[in-house]
Amino acid sequence: MATTTVTRDNFEETVSSNEIVLVDFWAPWCGPCRQFGPVFEKVSEANPDIVFAKVNTEEQPELAGEFSIMSIPTLMAFRNGIILYAQPGALPQGSLEELVQKVREVDMQEVEQAMVNAKD
Repeated sequence: MATTTVTRDNFEETVSSNEIVLVDFWAPWCGPCRQFGPVFEKVSEANPDIVFAKVNTEEQPELAGEFSIMSIPTLMAFRNGIILYAQPGALPQGSLEELVQKVREVDMQEVEQAMVNAKD
């Protein structure tokens, strides 16, 4: 699956209805964002079972604000609706592929149990 554009209107549904979602917060004027875009697209094509979403921070400032995006590009990885990764900066292809693999390998039962324990 190629990348998909998400907005405030479909962000929650996209994250909650897909097991793994990687989100690239970017802007058209951002040089590093333009460099990272083809990498993000290429890795998305190699992982059709994952949603690779793009949020244009110029068009979606409220959504960027909800996630306190202060620097772009910022990449977030969600699994089962839980943020597992959130860092600014463009990743090289190998690092993005490694991140995808690590997100796949996370034991979500362990994560969910840790979240329950943290609330207690």
